[in-house]
Amino acid sequence: MGRLDSKIAIVTGAARGMGAAIAKRFIEEGATVALTDVLPEVEATAAALGPRATAFRHDVADEARWQEIVAAMVGKHGRLDVLVNNAGILMFKDLLSTSAADLRRILEVNVVGTFNGMRAVAPQMMKQCKGSIINNSSADGLSGANALTAYVGSKFAVRGMTKVAALELGSHGIRVNSVHPGGINTPMANPMGAPAAQFDMAFKQFAAQRAGRPEEAADCFVFLASDESSYCMGSELAVDGGLTAGHFYYGLPGSPPGVSPPRWAPPEAKK
Repeated sequence: MGRLDSKIAIVTGAARGMGAAIAKRFIEEGATVALTDVLPEVEATAAALGPRATAFRHDVADEARWQEIVAAMVGKHGRLDVLVNNAGILMFKDLLSTSAADLRRILEVNVVGTFNGMRAVAPQMMKQCKGSIINNSSADGLSGANALTAYVGSKFAVRGMTKVAALELGSHGIRVNSVHPGGINTPMANPMGAPAAQFDMAFKQFAAQRAGRPEEAADCFVFLASDESSYCMGSELAVDGGLTAGHFYYGLPGSPPGVSPPRWAPPEAKK
């Protein structure tokens, strides 16, 4: 018996990367899934997942399209149990290089898209007195990072909206939680397609000493979509290999073995 048997789900940004991995794991656990994305590849992704997957071309900033997708899934299946607001875009620019137009573009997808999704599914879930909304924020929604002014701002907003929605919808049997991935090897984070061993080298500051796989993140979404997380409301699940746990002082006890100390270290660490 699957952990998501008979559940009806929508996963946005599901053409590739983490969204595709989430949809795949949901189907493996027994769910029926609508995969949505602006990318045409979503149709091939859904086709490869079999008859319990349906593709929808979808701009998450489009409120009317949200209503069409929800109506199609409820009309066909009679209910809607899970929404994963996964669609998002990333931009690396420092504060002074980020224009207001840049900021609005990021907010339109990452924040408005998530907002639209919650509003679109909540009425049906309220009728059922049950549902799970999972908003994909980021490790950068828990702490800041240089060159990510717009992205960090958008992911902090998703984190905050999640908590408000959890408070407002919890009495209706709807659980709203956020997931905070960091360092996951997806096309968004690794657009040049560097080999895993090479890509991992950029994550030696993580406790895990490597990047994460989309499947590892997807397992956490399965938990929040399942009834196993029945008492999780407004929670923040970090899936980041220890990125937000802290940082290493290389060369001091407890730092990873075989790593050269930094240029500066206290005298006792130089002995």
